[in-house]
Formats: sequence, C-alpha cells, structure tokens
Amino acid sequence: MPKSKIFLILFFSCVAAVAQTTSTPSSTQQTLPNSPSSSQAADKKTDNQSANSQATSKDRLFYALPNFLTLENSGQVPPLTTGQKFKVVTRSAFDPVQFVWYGFLSGISQAENSEPGYGQGAEGYGKRYGAAFADGTIENFMVGAVYTSVLRQDPRFFQSGQGSFAHRTGYAISRVFLTRGDNGHTQFNFSEILGSASSAAISTYSYHPSGDRTLSNTASVWGSEMGYDTITFVVKEFWPDIRRKLHKPKTAPAQ
Repeated sequence: MPKSKIFLILFFSCVAAVAQTTSTPSSTQQTLPNSPSSSQAADKKTDNQSANSQATSKDRLFYALPNFLTLENSGQVPPLTTGQKFKVVTRSAFDPVQFVWYGFLSGISQAENSEPGYGQGAEGYGKRYGAAFADGTIENFMVGAVYTSVLRQDPRFFQSGQGSFAHRTGYAISRVFLTRGDNGHTQFNFSEILGSASSAAISTYSYHPSGDRTLSNTASVWGSEMGYDTITFVVKEFWPDIRRKLHKPKTAPAQ
C-alpha cells in the first residue's frame, strides 16, 4: 500500500502534532530504611534503569507514534543485547497507538479497494486490518530484532542533527543502506534489506489473497516497505527540530 502509507504518514503527522500527550511520572519503590540489601537493590535498579534509558528512548514521533529506537546526540553508546532488541521491538510493535495507525491504513486500503480478494464490508476491513497489523509487526521484528541479533547490527537510528537540510536528508536516506554494527563500525545494512525482503515474502505467500501471491507482487511489497522506512528515517532526523519549534517559549512583548 505505497500511496496509503505515504499519504497517511503526512496526514497523521499533522494531526498528531496537535494532539500532544503528556507522560505520567513513574512510581517510586519504597525501601526499608537502614537496610543494606534494600539499598543495594535500589542502587542496582537505578543503574539498570539509567543504562536502559541511554540504550533506547521514550520518544514518540509527533507525540504519538513510537520512536523508541532513535537516539539524539548520543555519540558512542554500548550495543544492545539480543534481549534488549526483542524487548524494545515488542514494546513498539504492540504500542496502543499502533492499533489506531493500522486502522487508518486499513481504511484507506479499503477505500482504494486494494487487494480485491479481501472483498468489502466489515469482513473485508477486518481482513485488511489483520493483514496490515501482521505486515508491520513481522517487518518490525525481522528488521529490528531477528536479523540485527543474528548479524550483530544495531537497530537504532542515530540522529545526525548537523549540516544543511540536504546533507541531513541524504544522511537519513543513507541509513536504509548503512547502519552501525554492534562493534561500533559502519556496515552495510543487511538487516534492513534482508529483513524487509523476508517479511514481504512471508506476508505475500501466507495470509494475503492467493491471487496476489506472485514474485512481482512480493517485489512490489518489498519496495513499498523500503520506501516507507526511508520516509520514516527522514522524519526521525528532523523530528527533534520540529519538537523544539513546538516547545519554543513565547517571548514577552517589549515594554
């Protein structure tokens, strides 16, 4: 669904920018005073939370879409473990906002009558919704967890934040083909290329309509996923600038 995804990433971004959400403060755990074991456990928990907060983020694109694998001004950070990769992808893939997002995608898909084998009405919408959710979830795990763990590559997007608009746009687009390895060196992004190709093949030849199970359609889905990820990288690169603009304090009028 290339047209649907490109249209909706722009539409949803404008709508979500208005609907700013506020985060709730996390609860603190009470410990017994003068208890060494409790103090040590609290210190250890604080250290783990600090390490996890540096490894991933709690940011959301336009205050809505999960952006947990984007780091700003991070420099050199420790690589993610396999457990951390699967954990953050799971948290992102099943975030409540994703259920609404796939609902929008499915509605546009039904309006366009893409993949007519699904039909129309409530049944057709339900099939499109399930397929869209499965497509996104499978790709997220393949690209962000499975292949990055096997190939020891970093699934995070490290924002540049420097240079001209053209330079930063080129940097964001290049992240589709280049990524950081767990060893800290720049590598070819096999995780993105192979992960999106694998997810396209799995979705096309398993639960999509039988009439669409062709090699050409698989290549089209693969290209659509690559294009969508490219747009997402560009949005991630410039989102911090947009966020600062939205949070810029108003100056008091001169007396």
